[in-house]
Amino acid sequence: MSAPENPAPALLCEGVSKRFGSNLALDGVNLRVAPGTIHALCGENGAGKSTLMNVVSGLLQADSGKVEIHGARAKFSSPLDAVAAGIGMVHQHFLLAEGLTVIENVELGRRGSPFGWRFKRREAEQALAVLSTETGLAVDPKARVADLPVGLRQRVEILKALSRGARILLLDEPTAVLAPPEVHTLFATLERLRASGRTIILITHKLAEVFALATEVTVLRRGKQVFADTLQGLTPAELAREMVGEAADIPAPVETVLGATVLEAAGLTAPGEHGTGLREATFTLRAGEILGVAGVEGNGQDELAGVLAGTHALKSGRIRFLEKDCAEVSVAGRVEAGLALIPSDRHHEGLVLDLSLAENLFLRGAAGAKGVEGAGAWPKRFTSAKDLNVVAASRLREFGVVPPEPALPAAALSGGNQQKVVIARELARSPKLLLACNPTRGLDVAAAAAVHARIVEAARKHGAAVLLISSDLDEVLHLSDSIAVLYAGRLKVLGSRGVERERVGRAMVGADLEPAPA
Repeated sequence: MSAPENPAPALLCEGVSKRFGSNLALDGVNLRVAPGTIHALCGENGAGKSTLMNVVSGLLQADSGKVEIHGARAKFSSPLDAVAAGIGMVHQHFLLAEGLTVIENVELGRRGSPFGWRFKRREAEQALAVLSTETGLAVDPKARVADLPVGLRQRVEILKALSRGARILLLDEPTAVLAPPEVHTLFATLERLRASGRTIILITHKLAEVFALATEVTVLRRGKQVFADTLQGLTPAELAREMVGEAADIPAPVETVLGATVLEAAGLTAPGEHGTGLREATFTLRAGEILGVAGVEGNGQDELAGVLAGTHALKSGRIRFLEKDCAEVSVAGRVEAGLALIPSDRHHEGLVLDLSLAENLFLRGAAGAKGVEGAGAWPKRFTSAKDLNVVAASRLREFGVVPPEPALPAAALSGGNQQKVVIARELARSPKLLLACNPTRGLDVAAAAAVHARIVEAARKHGAAVLLISSDLDEVLHLSDSIAVLYAGRLKVLGSRGVERERVGRAMVGADLEPAPA
């Protein structure tokens, strides 16, 4: 019997609306995804993409509208209902129990095993090994999640969804933590999954990924669907215009004029937290210079930023900031001297989610939320909460935070808007040294371009020395005056602007680096 000419959509959303208080997050959204395809879902931060996917995955219930899965009406009361219907969601911020092993996380929450302990461990590990081989997503089932770098944690999330029979896979920014070779591997994996009949919905801000993988795209803007079509004949500039209302480009680099040395790092060695640590990193950074450090997460990036900011213990080595030895300088002292930090993890290191946006904007300390002395203190010039909110509202509007409501808790914002709050606070310090760790992760095209422009302005106009640590190779290549790579805790400066992309990509996975000393 032949297949029907027009099979039912794998996923159909019609008139889906969702309100949070006065905020209409979804306003009658329609989405139609053909089975066995890769469909891109795009839009600005706060456009409603994650809210819509949370409805589809059972984390939220829509106020109105309908959802159909392969032609059958679906109304999920919990994520378990969505899993049973064949929906698998991989969130941008992973939902893993860090104290458990990989296999325990994969088994955790299955029906009939609510606490994740009643399973045949050996059989489960063997099944996971087979799935890992089939998908190319290798991971040690016995490893504790807390000991894994971010890239491997993402693999665990994907494998968890697939192991539960997901036929529709929802991926939120899946390449954010991957090096170029790993991105190619993931792309091949997604193509294999699509060829096997699975349907993939890709939430991404990277237009290159959309055109490399997807056949159709849907664009949301301010909670409404504004565009839905095939990608055939569509250009990246046209898609960007649909997303943000106008084409948005990263600012072209301008002539670099370097000043005095701001930072000298010699032989920095530090123990690892979730990766290999840092081993004898040596470099200098001058005023007006942007040094980009590329690398797959878990290769020493957190330790490098931490020892420079003073939040991570330095085993050996020397740091001189503005010609002063930092050995005895506290976190607060470095901040006072002109250091600012945009951390890679905005939830745990950049914000206090229960505090208001106004309070988060005026936190002090490295990234404002590392528990250092003075965190939470308001500037002396503010005599009341009203004064604080007036200035905060202005800053929120300046950096495009939506909604720009100072009294809102940071937890109420989308991930991209939370990142904007962190960046607004740190750049307002007019820093002498800016440590920017994945500064545009989770940001849409326009917001990322605006952040890039501000980083360039901080260096070129205000003379800040910028250490850009990013897993986004395009970001590093475009913004940096000098380019380095971190691999297995070792930092190697490859050269100035113009280093070949392929060479950087190889170095990110260790192909071009000499064996580490014993």
